[in-house]
Amino acid sequence: MSDGAGRRTFLKTLAAGSVVAAFGCDSKRAEQLADQAVPAGIDPSELNWGKAPCRFCGTGCGVEVGVHKGRAVAVRGDEKSPVNKGLLCVKGYHLPGFLYGKDRLTHPLRRQPDGSYQKISWDAALDLIAEKYGAALDDHGPDAVSIYGSGQWTVFDGYAALKWIKGGMRSNNLEPNARLCMASAVMGFMTQFQSDEPMGCYDDIELTDDIVLWGHNAAEMHPVLYSRMLEAKRKRPTMRIIDLGTRRTPTSDYADVYIEFRPGSDLAIANGILYLMLKNGDFDKAFIDKHVVFMRGIEDVDEIGYGCFGDQAERYTFKDKGRRSNIDELRTFLADYTPEKVSAISGVPVAQIELLAKIYGDSSRNTLSTWCMGVNQHYRGTWMNNLITNLHLVTGKICKPGSNPFSMTGQPSACGTAREVGTLCNRLPADMLVTKPEHRAKCEKAWGLKPGTIPSKVGYHTMDLFRAWTRGDVKVMWVQVTNPWQTIPNLDRIGRNWKDDQFLVVSEIYPTVTSAVADLILPSAAWIEREGVFGNSERRTQQWNQLVAPPGEAKEDAWQIIEVAKRMNMGHLFPYTDDNWHEEMYEEYRSLGLGTGKDLASYEQLRGARGLRWPVVDGKETRYRYTAGHDPYVKKDDVHFYKAKKYGEKAAFWLRPYHAPPEEPDKDFPFWLCTGRVLEHWHTGTMTRRIKELHQAVPSAYVEMNPADATALGCSEGDVVRLKSRRGELDLSVVTRGRGRPPRGSVFVPFFDEGRLINRLTLDSMCNISKEPDYKKCAVSIERV
Repeated sequence: MSDGAGRRTFLKTLAAGSVVAAFGCDSKRAEQLADQAVPAGIDPSELNWGKAPCRFCGTGCGVEVGVHKGRAVAVRGDEKSPVNKGLLCVKGYHLPGFLYGKDRLTHPLRRQPDGSYQKISWDAALDLIAEKYGAALDDHGPDAVSIYGSGQWTVFDGYAALKWIKGGMRSNNLEPNARLCMASAVMGFMTQFQSDEPMGCYDDIELTDDIVLWGHNAAEMHPVLYSRMLEAKRKRPTMRIIDLGTRRTPTSDYADVYIEFRPGSDLAIANGILYLMLKNGDFDKAFIDKHVVFMRGIEDVDEIGYGCFGDQAERYTFKDKGRRSNIDELRTFLADYTPEKVSAISGVPVAQIELLAKIYGDSSRNTLSTWCMGVNQHYRGTWMNNLITNLHLVTGKICKPGSNPFSMTGQPSACGTAREVGTLCNRLPADMLVTKPEHRAKCEKAWGLKPGTIPSKVGYHTMDLFRAWTRGDVKVMWVQVTNPWQTIPNLDRIGRNWKDDQFLVVSEIYPTVTSAVADLILPSAAWIEREGVFGNSERRTQQWNQLVAPPGEAKEDAWQIIEVAKRMNMGHLFPYTDDNWHEEMYEEYRSLGLGTGKDLASYEQLRGARGLRWPVVDGKETRYRYTAGHDPYVKKDDVHFYKAKKYGEKAAFWLRPYHAPPEEPDKDFPFWLCTGRVLEHWHTGTMTRRIKELHQAVPSAYVEMNPADATALGCSEGDVVRLKSRRGELDLSVVTRGRGRPPRGSVFVPFFDEGRLINRLTLDSMCNISKEPDYKKCAVSIERV
């Protein structure tokens, strides 16, 4: 494939591949379908168009939705959006289809003793939820109640849940599924800057000279952003794209250099780069002296563990303890990471390690690092986030147009809701923490609560929450906008049967494997069926209005929460007027970040804009945080890490060693298993599998194998094999000629297929700091069926 392929060609290549698979048409017709905005038979003048962010990944593409007779019938890329400038990926071009599946949930459903479901009224459903939460609080206390939400929650949903559980029920057992995908990025930024989210923005793509993708298959996971990378390279052929991965993907096909490494060895690679840069004199001493402090934490693997063995398999509460370090200690530390040693650990040739060191060490060229689940879903995910950022701190390649570390997000509001609203067991809005008295006091005052109302005890993180549920310690759980009985690793452990005094509520738009085990199912309004706000990967807050009515009796998730709170005599938490409650709630939430460097745009501004990047001060957005001339909070110098009070307003460089994975291939389980997404489907497929074109393109999960491994096992394309791990087994069809090409000894399986639950096999090890589980590395055996 040509390096000069433009972004539109790239997108259409991917989109066309899916459409061709669905319809059997030629590439020209596929491109026409991908571009088509108005269906045949509808007069374009009869359409009413409204703006919204895309419902799928965290890129935050702008779309315009065409509504005809109360139904969303067309979608087109919003040319006014700075994110995608009118282009969409194959999922975006089919957006409206996910609203109209035949099995859409439209009424509250109560499980009956025989396992069947019966329709009940909303009043009966809401009364029942209030009764169950009230009984659990009375009988067992705040630790017995929980809410499990999502990076797909709107800001309204997440903020309502946060106020109700932390300010009303006085429990911190609130978690989003973003714990499974972005928690390591959160803790990376928090441990180094005491403030979450990137300092850069998507503009870096056009301004950089070198892009290094760490375990980030952008071509499939963020195709619109990857198209921007390719277009930037087309305009500036000297720009380079470096792809580091454990298997070849479409991203590798377009990259200048592909670097393949053994799973888990990215820790060693990053340290090997630092070793060479220090040796070669590529550290920016002036920047380091002025802006960086060195820190070192607990490194003993036996003390840290992996969160899944022994006592840690029930509750993992390891806490790192940092101490000051220095450049001399770093020099001694890095002596263990010579290119030869790192090559032996990683399988990466010395020449490629040296190339990476030259890229990061070259002060004449800008460098942008991007990463996603390959780094975050890692048994030392926070460490890897720290190490990538370290490469930028020691070279001064940070907070500058074209030079930044940039974590990409997988969900549309993992940043805007999970991270910024603070829907995690230890957080409050705007980087505030439940463990800080002054932070609790600020929220209590804003919410009109008595001092001491919000508890200081950190709740269960996601993995421990489901372990507590399995033990019966958590009595009531409300799941909204997510599908944990498909996504939790080591899935069989959480089971599908529980004690009589436990009660599971699920708010969903379609039946899922999670709703199938619920005691009560509530039908939710989706996307443009309600008013909403999302926040994307580049700190861009985006608002949209309700454009169509939800089906049947479906209601938005925030409304559901507020109505239950009222029934529990907690209606004082939501003192908003009926006809303007979205704006009033948002402005209350926004007030908690004003003056802190987390300033959001006003609701009035968002209505008329295609999103604005915070901090927004005096109506102006911020492209680059901590940077003079860009960030309004920087009053001196070129760079000022003003949020990092703990480090004297400097950034923290953390020394982080290589630790081997908790489970590696052996004679009984000789293959690596990696899991992830594919272009056509999003997460568990609840939405995309209802879109005919996407479902037909990739109808079921499969196991991607190296052809040589398949031959050695006596298998060929399409044969069924059985994968086994120490936790479970699964039968899958073999694919040897797919878009991804794993090396020998490694296989890949997507997780979108509810009929083939790959997470029955995955290991529930997790990052020692973020507590994010590792879906990328466990050992399996393979046999023909």
